[in-house]
Amino acid sequence: MGEALLGAVALMLVMEGLLPFLSPRSWREVFERATRMSDGQIRFIGLVSMGVGLLLLLVWF
Repeated sequence: MGEALLGAVALMLVMEGLLPFLSPRSWREVFERATRMSDGQIRFIGLVSMGVGLLLLLVWF
């Protein structure tokens, strides 16, 4: 279980690092837009992200 969790965190970090590495200007623009979002919008994006992740886990396992 611990190895799978560590692998999942490592994969998440790789995915998070792709956009800033490949296109720093685009990443900066996306980040600036995110700072202008309301708390409700950010929470909704987080909720949708968690939902998609849970669905993927249910389908995968």
